[in-house]
Amino acid sequence: MSVRVVERADGADRPQRGDELELRIESLAFGGEGVARLGVGGYVVFVAGAIPGDRVRALVHKRKRSYAHARTLEVLDPSPERIPAVAHHPGVPWQVLPYERQLEVKHAQVDEALRRIGRLDGFELQEIMPAVAPWRYRNKLEYSFGDQHNAGPGDGELLVCGFHAPAGGKGVEPLDDCLLASERGNLAREVVLRWCRAEGLSAWDRGGSPEAREHRTAPAADGRARLRNLVVRESRQSGRLLLRIVTTAGELDAGALAATLHGALGEALGGVLWTRSRSLAETTAGGETELVWGEGELGERIGELDLRISAEAFFQTNSEMAEKLYGVVAGYAALQGWERVYDLCSGIGTIALTLAPRAGEVFGIELLEPAVADAIAAARRNHITNAHFYAGDVRLALPELLLRAGQPDVVVVDPPRAGLSKKVVRRLIDAGPKRIVYVSCNPTTLAPNAAELVQAGWILRRVRPLDMFPQTHHIECVALLERAGTAPDSG
Repeated sequence: MSVRVVERADGADRPQRGDELELRIESLAFGGEGVARLGVGGYVVFVAGAIPGDRVRALVHKRKRSYAHARTLEVLDPSPERIPAVAHHPGVPWQVLPYERQLEVKHAQVDEALRRIGRLDGFELQEIMPAVAPWRYRNKLEYSFGDQHNAGPGDGELLVCGFHAPAGGKGVEPLDDCLLASERGNLAREVVLRWCRAEGLSAWDRGGSPEAREHRTAPAADGRARLRNLVVRESRQSGRLLLRIVTTAGELDAGALAATLHGALGEALGGVLWTRSRSLAETTAGGETELVWGEGELGERIGELDLRISAEAFFQTNSEMAEKLYGVVAGYAALQGWERVYDLCSGIGTIALTLAPRAGEVFGIELLEPAVADAIAAARRNHITNAHFYAGDVRLALPELLLRAGQPDVVVVDPPRAGLSKKVVRRLIDAGPKRIVYVSCNPTTLAPNAAELVQAGWILRRVRPLDMFPQTHHIECVALLERAGTAPDSG
């Protein structure tokens, strides 16, 4: 393999896939990778597993005309900021940065996205809200099953249950202790893995072409299901667990697995589900799911809300920080008790139901029908009568809701990472709310959406970042936009 050194400013050719490079890391990019530059042209290499100040040996796994992606093979000269890793797994790449430094970087990246991508100015960027707990904070984790080569006696394949190797790496990396999960949640993963190994079950085939669907999603040669994923959800209120094992078609003694889990976890086990999927995508969504044991929902409490969360429902994965997030949303909405509120991309209705006691009426729109059913049930359970939920694509459903319910005073929107499409932004502009509260899990898509709204007559007043995902690059933030001519909220 060829080696090129970043300090050699001689205009060397762009690296090729498979090249090993010696690089000095300058900064951190959105998405969490380190940034290095090659030669006089400053060819950019994004490096996973590296932080500013590191000198590393890295392997190029993806190459484009103007940039490449690489993963760290060895830290040759560590950054003065680097601290020892606490856990060995790819889900926490920023654990080598002191936590206060993680917060500084995230705050700066929100500012940079809004100013550089959105070309926005004049807003108040509030201090980032730190996480309640920097470790063991997730209420949901999705693990993957894989086969790892065993160099010990027998020289066979060992079933593992962990996370995918990052940055172009292959296979699934095993875990001893997932420090994003509670001790109880981690024990559940270990029990499932031990049982599957004892049963001699194998992982499904992630390779091959789409044409090989029948082979890849078929049972093993003995007719038994092959393992895809394990989803572990936990109620932070009660500590109870809901487990869902995802497999290919085939036979599985799921009842025996549930009995083993109950024997290990006792009353902490709330339910066990089994999903059989024929999807070629690396996803736990879809397929045919059956309840094997217990209940198919978990009880949770956020603020004053009593919630029931079903197996595939979207819910913020950090329960303690979700409560703080909803508090920021409520503060930005500044409701006085008479307003008509729209909650777009409303999920299981947690934001809408949090705001309902302070509003005149709240209307939620959500694409996924099971989530809408959860929201309606939660409204009944919490005796909330002024919240109404509808299933539909926001782009199509919003104009119809305007005709039915009238113009909103406040709109809350919580889109996926891709942000809002231009058509949805157009619909939002047509709705004409006085105030828009935008909950974003990606400042690089918040920025262009906010810029479009500013161009259409809204003013970006303030933005509050929150650290929902310590030890990772992910950033959550809430933005307040007010229509020009509206008296500024003093919150």
